[in-house]
Amino acid sequence: MSNSPTPPPECPAHAAAATAGGLYRLHGAEAQADPLALYEKLRAEHGAVAPVLVSGDLPAWLVLGHRENLDVARTSSRFARDPRGWRDMKEGRVPADTPLGPMVSWVPVCNFTDGPVHERLRSAVVESLERFDKRGIRRYVTRFANQLVDQIAAEGYADLVSAFSDQLPMLVMTQLIGAPDEHGPLLVNAARDMLQGTETALQSDRYVTATLEHLVVERKARPVRDLASWLIEHPANLSDTEVLMHLRVVLIAAYETTANLIANTLRTVLTDPRFRASLSGGHMTLPDALEQVLWDDPPINTIIGRWATGDTVLGGREVKAGDMILLGLAAGNADPQIRPDPAASVHGNRSHLAFSSGPHECPGQDIGRAIADTGIEVLLDRLPDLQLAVDASELQWRGTLMSRHLLSLPVRFAPRPVANAQPQEEQPAGHPEHAPVPPQPTTAPAVAGGRRRGVSWWRRLLGLG
Repeated sequence: MSNSPTPPPECPAHAAAATAGGLYRLHGAEAQADPLALYEKLRAEHGAVAPVLVSGDLPAWLVLGHRENLDVARTSSRFARDPRGWRDMKEGRVPADTPLGPMVSWVPVCNFTDGPVHERLRSAVVESLERFDKRGIRRYVTRFANQLVDQIAAEGYADLVSAFSDQLPMLVMTQLIGAPDEHGPLLVNAARDMLQGTETALQSDRYVTATLEHLVVERKARPVRDLASWLIEHPANLSDTEVLMHLRVVLIAAYETTANLIANTLRTVLTDPRFRASLSGGHMTLPDALEQVLWDDPPINTIIGRWATGDTVLGGREVKAGDMILLGLAAGNADPQIRPDPAASVHGNRSHLAFSSGPHECPGQDIGRAIADTGIEVLLDRLPDLQLAVDASELQWRGTLMSRHLLSLPVRFAPRPVANAQPQEEQPAGHPEHAPVPPQPTTAPAVAGGRRRGVSWWRRLLGLG
């Protein structure tokens, strides 16, 4: 099933994507308006691996083939995750304020390392995440999803992005990392503010940092059953800084990808009658629906960040040592070599690239799936008559090189009175009920004019700005 049909040849997305020196730019409005159409144009011209330009008109290779994506993702000896091997960086062609941010600025976290260092850091993250009881996670999701539905049920109208998909992942993740309840809504606002790069983004970043710094100190003195405590006590012996940085990476990465997955799934349910009929008629379960969306509309389009360790050949292309490689997750999912009929169901097939593959495959994908499918199930159960309140052609996205974030999803439904608020779960022993509250961030402005120029949110996220 294809959620973004290829536009006709006369469409600007097909013919007017900006080029320089014959190479297509992956940055700018044209490329971000319909990235799937651009991927198919590149595939038609170049095959499985295409030369492209990223921010600053710096050269890179975009991997379009499914098999070639797996080759890059699984072979760290040829394609390293450490950006310090990037030739353009070493030769001084990358500006200090590049919007590529953390993807090209090395810091000691698991997603920027390979070999023994990567194994040590990733083992702490993976094994700590695996300690969560999946039923407990779903209880948290059910609790917060019901609270969010309670806030809109009597209105008969809502924007499911701002009222649901942007809220739910962070509310759940704050519980899992161990942050106090009162920080959940504030962290939602702070994360959105940071991701949008507004004028208050630095204030929001300080709030996130202060919250997590306090949490690390608190958990060292009084550990409980949460991610912060498990990272601290893991045999990998992470430093306080490593614990803090990995909490930030998990928190923000889980937020953006899961929020996009929820929004993309709800959009598909509301705009594709066949999809909704299969779901409501029992021909497709909600987990099956999520997998279909992960194939057709993955939460991350492109991953920046592999660098060739030596001269090699990839997809028939001669790649030189130090070249940047981009994993084209959405493009690989649409590879006609594995999906000759994009409209055919992929029921039961989890070989999509939505969570990448190899040693850097997303460690929290099962938690993301649990948040998405449980949250959507609660929403559709409580409001089964949801209908899109605008024409599907009016929906808009905020595009970046890595992903597209749905800006709003207006819906209508029959208003329902909320008799009683959902009961609060008891906090686990040792949960700090009265942790000091750092300065609160300003709620993220909705206008693009508030965007802050300069240091990217990713650099602030990792303490580089």
